[in-house]
Amino acid sequence: MSVVSYRTAGGVAVLTIDNPPVNALSHAVRAGLVEGLERAAGDAAVVAAVLCGTNACFSAGADIEEIASGLALQAPLLADVQARIEAARKPIVAALEGTALGGGLEIALTCHWRTCAPTARVGLPEVKLGLIPGAGGTLRFTRLAGPESALEAITGGAQIPAARALEVGLVDALAEDAVAAAIELGRQAAADGRPLRLARDCGDRIRSVRPGLFAEFRRNITRRARGQLAPWRIVDSIEAACMQPPEAALALERAGFVACRDSPQHQALRHVFFAEREARRIPGIGAEVKPLPVRSAAVIGAGTMGTGIAMSFANAGIPVLLREAAPDALERGLAQVRSQYDGSVKRGSLTRERAAAALALIRPASDYAALGSADIVVEAVFEDLRLKQEVFGLLDRAAAPAAILATNTSSLDIDAIAAATSRPEQVVGTHFFSPAHVMKLLENVRGSRSSPQTLATVMALGRTLGKAAVLAGNCDGFIGNRMLMFYGAEAEFLLEEGATPEQIDRVMEDFGFAMGPLAVRDLAGNDVGLLIRKGRKLPADERWSPILERVVAAGRLGQKTGKGFYRYEGRSRISDPEVLTLIEAVSRDLGLKRRSIPDQEILERLLHPLVNEGARIVDEGIALRPGDIDVVYVNGYGFPAYKGGPMYWAEQAGLERVVETMRRLAPTHGARWRPAPLLERLAATGAGWDARAR
Repeated sequence: MSVVSYRTAGGVAVLTIDNPPVNALSHAVRAGLVEGLERAAGDAAVVAAVLCGTNACFSAGADIEEIASGLALQAPLLADVQARIEAARKPIVAALEGTALGGGLEIALTCHWRTCAPTARVGLPEVKLGLIPGAGGTLRFTRLAGPESALEAITGGAQIPAARALEVGLVDALAEDAVAAAIELGRQAAADGRPLRLARDCGDRIRSVRPGLFAEFRRNITRRARGQLAPWRIVDSIEAACMQPPEAALALERAGFVACRDSPQHQALRHVFFAEREARRIPGIGAEVKPLPVRSAAVIGAGTMGTGIAMSFANAGIPVLLREAAPDALERGLAQVRSQYDGSVKRGSLTRERAAAALALIRPASDYAALGSADIVVEAVFEDLRLKQEVFGLLDRAAAPAAILATNTSSLDIDAIAAATSRPEQVVGTHFFSPAHVMKLLENVRGSRSSPQTLATVMALGRTLGKAAVLAGNCDGFIGNRMLMFYGAEAEFLLEEGATPEQIDRVMEDFGFAMGPLAVRDLAGNDVGLLIRKGRKLPADERWSPILERVVAAGRLGQKTGKGFYRYEGRSRISDPEVLTLIEAVSRDLGLKRRSIPDQEILERLLHPLVNEGARIVDEGIALRPGDIDVVYVNGYGFPAYKGGPMYWAEQAGLERVVETMRRLAPTHGARWRPAPLLERLAATGAGWDARAR
């Protein structure tokens, strides 16, 4: 069956893309569109054409797997489809339903007009794969919507709601039945002899570009686009769309696309894309294991985590009960939820109607008896094993017999929590990251008796909530926090030897992290970090640096007290000589002679222990794949996505370098810092992670 069907409706040819699940613009689709357009052009009975899609979707863009294989370079290219549209002598209208993203939107923008369903969303998300639009997206979007809208939308890669797309001029009409409206628009345009409008030739929105707009925007994105290639190329292309003739602007955009496509950053981001997809597949759990439907949920605990988790459910359209024992604490939590939604409306990230609809799905609950209707209950109380066991004992009696009982613990033993219930097969870890309604990662944790259906349900739930879900085994810290201990500990050891907080954070921020490890400590609270540390047991041959304990003892708890590893004015961090004095005193007490430490040594000593512990985690089966670790660190711990995650980054640099670092650290750091056996095996042969099973 053709992936592009052809029919006529009252003299209008309707070309329908049918390439499930998202109507990707594969080679067959491109060929089908060219064939259909030529057929419509040659049929005297056809006065106009409409392009649309099945599966409640116009097209989500290029076929990523086809790009990886090189098939995307086979004619007809996307540009050939567009050339055929622009050469047409009959009106061509795009009917947008569901999503029109990337190349899908670029095709739609090439058509003469666009109708759009009110629920549809459009966008050019290429930047998220380290690319820029390569088929005239920056030119046509800018010419229709203006440079301000184009800069914000394309460098951010966000999806634009239909109402906003109409407001800025990307689409021409909203209609519940976008296809019927497009057919009527095409027929009427032909009957009226209406001039065919090409977006590339539109000039109204670029005639009076505000002076200094592009220089100002480049300054504004300096922090978030640091180290990346694509955002800067996008700005260049949008500027060219305003200042140069269409052909010159298209040539500049294409050159930028090719440079990005061939860059290591695109390769890394493509790795993350496929790793997120692969992480959904759980060995031993096939299609025959059907996830339970989650139609309603409950959350225990109305603190920061609990309210964020409740909002995650509500944002996905799932009714949720929020339970807190103390009425005043429950009211504070609900007030926080209202405040978060108000802030989203003010920022423009949510419409007032959508915020109100989500808020209405969150209802308070003061006792456990009210939770009996929930399909899943997520516990989000204080990180204390006895408290969690007490809560699960109560949940076991109150929750519906088929309900899943999930804990939001970040490090505690899932089996010890499940032991407080009569249904350990329905107990699982669902580790959300703060703020839970914003952060993309969901680290699901398998207990020894968690059933396949329970695991399938929470993995499917991750997709429903818009999360990147990864399944982890049960151990102290699971995947992310077990590895993170080495990152934080090594930062303090570097301070002891001669580095400064400013140097360590600068190195990691230059690498691509939004914040360095010591700035993150100050943000989270140094007292919180110390409390977590005290709950962990070290092997006899390892130690903690006394720096964190002394920082806390000096009252330097972080941003909340105005001083930590830095001094703070608001959120601005300022170097503080008192901290260096404290650190130097620790060095003297330990008998260490401080030295100048090269930046490269700091980078490797912070990241290589992460990779080494990641290799142990893979070898033990705590993580199913190295790529799962990359998904965890990119989506939960701020590892720069354009570097691909710690495991991918290390493989590109050479795993033998990690082994060398660990051999250097082990004599002074302890047995766990020795090279992981898996790493040693792979490094000895120069192999990568894919060779681990051989």
